[in-house]
Amino acid sequence: MTLIRSISGIRGTVGGKAGEGITPPDMIKYTSAFGTWIKNKTASKKAVIVLGRDARISGDMVERLVSGTLAGLGIDVINLSLATTPTVEMAVQALKADAGIILTASHNPRQWNALKLLNASGEFLSAQDGAEVLEIAERGEYTYAAVDDLGQVTSNKTMGDYHIRQVKGLSLVNTEAIQKAGFKVAVDCVNSVGGLVIPQLLKELGVTDIVELYCEPTGEFPHNPEPLPQHLSAISAAIKEHKADVGFVVDPDVDRLAIVNEDGSMFGEEYTLVAVADYILKHNPGNTVSNLSSTRALCDVTQQYGGSYSAAAVGEVNVVHEMKRTGAVIGGEGNGGVIYPPLHYGRDALAGISLFLSHLALSGKSCTQLRKSYPEYVISKNKIELTPDIDVDNVLAIIRDKFSNYKVNTIDGVKIDFEKEWVHLRKSNTEPIIRIYAESTSEESANALAEKIIQEIKKISRK
Repeated sequence: MTLIRSISGIRGTVGGKAGEGITPPDMIKYTSAFGTWIKNKTASKKAVIVLGRDARISGDMVERLVSGTLAGLGIDVINLSLATTPTVEMAVQALKADAGIILTASHNPRQWNALKLLNASGEFLSAQDGAEVLEIAERGEYTYAAVDDLGQVTSNKTMGDYHIRQVKGLSLVNTEAIQKAGFKVAVDCVNSVGGLVIPQLLKELGVTDIVELYCEPTGEFPHNPEPLPQHLSAISAAIKEHKADVGFVVDPDVDRLAIVNEDGSMFGEEYTLVAVADYILKHNPGNTVSNLSSTRALCDVTQQYGGSYSAAAVGEVNVVHEMKRTGAVIGGEGNGGVIYPPLHYGRDALAGISLFLSHLALSGKSCTQLRKSYPEYVISKNKIELTPDIDVDNVLAIIRDKFSNYKVNTIDGVKIDFEKEWVHLRKSNTEPIIRIYAESTSEESANALAEKIIQEIKKISRK
């Protein structure tokens, strides 16, 4: 069993002993800590928290535990029940709530679940805020309400429609062009909450021919729910069989978007953000942000429009902070996460689909043609396990110094930028592992760069 406590939330596998998996006592403990933290910040009034979840099979059980715990603390709960992560984020703002909780383990398999914690802006907690919640949990410093002060749990089933209306109303979402293009679109919603909103969104955008795969929110994922190429054979085959123009795949909580070309090949998760950014920058030139492990293609495209690109530490909260600091017009992560500030500061597959279809319709190109118009990069993802006695921080410091004549970024591990390629090294927070991501202009050269760094690390470790 696994239980991982971090500033961004609590996640783990369902079952087992308390403190070892994500069990009912663990859910109550960390919900109580977060609720107490929110109550401390809203002492002058009764706190309100928005709650939503993906469709995984443990979701109903966890929803009852969390909503009951919050009510027991004297907090009012607006329960969206089945809802996407970006829908919950937008609901916190729209309903003027004090916070939000999303019950989702994102792309993790069916045995996982998690508490994702949002502040009053509908954004993930900062490192400091998250640390305060964890400290309250460890001290057990929470007091429950007397019977006359219990919170009320109310249901709200309108926010999915609200989300779609807000996306459709974006000035750069061109429903006229999408309708005129007459696209046939295939979607894979992995039997989670995407099935409740993605087909509806497409219809409202003017798409009348939709091939739906796994759009029943049963929580029984038909394949590994992380939208990586090796998991997407079904939609690839469906696109070719039905002669669709494009395919969209989302993860269980719908904050990541993968695109599949009309020939069944992968557009590339890294290039979801690149393509959407190209469209945004064409109409609204400005700055962009992604994390350190995302493709350089975003930087290239940004510079073509005269904008400035910035890299943030890995993690959505870090990307959002950097976007606000630089006034970025578009940003996100290379895992298919698109963050578009005119909508909200959160990864949103609904925004990604709508903006991409507008781009595709106005370009007059096929998906494969559009993909070929961008700089070609390939990322090699590796890790190296070290013995527990090795000082990982010292290893990274030696690597940093060895390559100090190149551009080195140390805000999150060590990233070394070479002329046409880069390598990013990050240590695991839970085990003696260094993750090594390398990007170059071909798979061979990316693997070669990664292997070069791996050998350097092994040399240092032997010493």
